[in-house]
Amino acid sequence: MEDARPILLLDTGVGGLSILGPIRKLLPQAPIVFALDQAGFPYGQRTESELSARVPALLGRLAEHVDARLAVIACNTASVIALDPVRAALAIPIVGTVPAIKPAAAISKSRVIGVLGTAGTVRQPYVDNLSRDFAADCTVIRFGTHDLVELAENKLRGRVAPIEAYRAVLDALFSQDKGDEIDTIVLACTHFPLVEEELAEAAGRPISFVHGGDGIARRVAHLTADQKWPADPVPGRAIFISDGSDPELLRPGLEQYGLHSFETL
Repeated sequence: MEDARPILLLDTGVGGLSILGPIRKLLPQAPIVFALDQAGFPYGQRTESELSARVPALLGRLAEHVDARLAVIACNTASVIALDPVRAALAIPIVGTVPAIKPAAAISKSRVIGVLGTAGTVRQPYVDNLSRDFAADCTVIRFGTHDLVELAENKLRGRVAPIEAYRAVLDALFSQDKGDEIDTIVLACTHFPLVEEELAEAAGRPISFVHGGDGIARRVAHLTADQKWPADPVPGRAIFISDGSDPELLRPGLEQYGLHSFETL
């Protein structure tokens, strides 16, 4: 029998689309619900205690509302802070999103890696542990910024920013000690892959950008390998936890990712 239960993704804004895209490519039959916690935006500037309380409660409410079979915390900051509380609170499988330091170390030739994330992510001990376990022979240079979050949000709304805005972010990474040797950059916020093309242009030299979207998609596929899907693709559904702004501004961008049904909570 077909199983119409969806995969649920939660992010504070549009960043989770960089996870949704690879999942939809790998599992085209999977029903998907993408929840945007606009009322909690931005997670990258929330405290650990705020996220540890908010994310499990909200994800539990959403999972029950849509009858989710699996949930993805499509945000690096929320994952490194709230993944354990969420898994303790929900009975369904939970997939987190963590900085892709391991694959970055695997491809870096210079052994100098940059990590771009929100301040809430790059300061976490979790990043220290990943660097120690998977990039011990590398120099790992971090920079936390909210600017790329805003640039990605604006891009999906059709607002184009000058390339200098992206160059300023990269300069904050490249100007650090050994920053001129960086050949690989981890995009440790799900918003950042949405502006990867702009970052590549702004870099001015060859840089490999690495993020976790494909790995998350493979993990979701593994966890659902024995499950049934609808015979025909199901249009995606977007749920807004509203901050009072007009979700229609995002409709054209979200429809590019197969999200055609809108709901506000």
